[in-house]
Amino acid sequence: MSRVYNFSAGPAVLPEEVLKEAQAEMLDYRGTGMSVMEMSHRSKAFDDIIKEAEQDLRDLMQIPDNYKVLFLQGGASLQFAMIPMNLMKNRTADYIVTGQWAKKAYQEAQKYGKVNKIASSEDQTFSYIPDCSDLDISPDADYVYICENNTIYGTKFKTLPNTKGKDLVADVSSCFLSEPVDVSKYAVIYGGVQKNIGPAGMVIAIVRDDLITDDVLPGTPTMMKYKTHADAGSLYNTPNCYCIYMCGKVFKWLKRMGGLEEMKRRNEEKAKILYDFLDSSRMFKGTVRKEDRSLMNVPFVTGDEELDARFVKEAKAAGLENLKGHRTVGGMRASIYNAMPKEGVEALVAFMKKFEEENL
Repeated sequence: MSRVYNFSAGPAVLPEEVLKEAQAEMLDYRGTGMSVMEMSHRSKAFDDIIKEAEQDLRDLMQIPDNYKVLFLQGGASLQFAMIPMNLMKNRTADYIVTGQWAKKAYQEAQKYGKVNKIASSEDQTFSYIPDCSDLDISPDADYVYICENNTIYGTKFKTLPNTKGKDLVADVSSCFLSEPVDVSKYAVIYGGVQKNIGPAGMVIAIVRDDLITDDVLPGTPTMMKYKTHADAGSLYNTPNCYCIYMCGKVFKWLKRMGGLEEMKRRNEEKAKILYDFLDSSRMFKGTVRKEDRSLMNVPFVTGDEELDARFVKEAKAAGLENLKGHRTVGGMRASIYNAMPKEGVEALVAFMKKFEEENL
């Protein structure tokens, strides 16, 4: 069986050469006589793996020294609670709701304090990013929260909101490492790794040092304090060792490819192929306002549910997997993360053209 082109939103496609490296090391990691899956997280071999992974990520993102890198479990969804527990000193926060995950984060935060929805695009099924240049920021807000790239709806903040001096917290799960980023503009930048970086089961949180304190909300569990994990170098309890190892391999792959500038160039090139076709197609239509389109997640529809279903089925038979849109939106969605080769996008567009000719 040859490998398919996997357009899944996550768990998502990984670089083939990374998978082959992991395959070669599966039974014996660098002469240890065991797999990383079997290795003690306290061993010298694993200590090297996690330290190297962190350093490579710091290099790629140019993370300032006054930020900690934390490898955490519970996925991005656990951060919806961890963020208010650790940051809500005044029990007030402002949220910009541009999709399902921002909405869930907003709802979760309400358990811990006063949460203001200061902008939203729900009025048009999250198909655009609202103007965030002059928001009604709460004077006592502890932070302003965004989901920077909306996996389900295919929108992306091209300009960060004007937080008027308040700390910015961003979920970057589906655009993590897809382009250069100025980490110093954020108080916390975090994301689940299963879209652009590694296997499912982990989140990476990059947190500014001054926010890592014992001054958390009363009742915050030990495991939910950033300080617990920062003080222990992400080894307070057994971490997701194999995931950290795989992420480390992807970081090295990204460095070999030319870093985040090169990734941005490639991602723009891939997205242009697909968006240009959508803009000229007589059958398929993109669902997002042009200026807010994501480079990572591209939702599209035919306008006919039966036709959409047939397209997904026939695409799968042609080796184009996981193109069904999220259940809340319907239609189709192609996630074209870093590891999706340009050839995959070209194959998708060729199939769409053929389908259009046969069904119009």
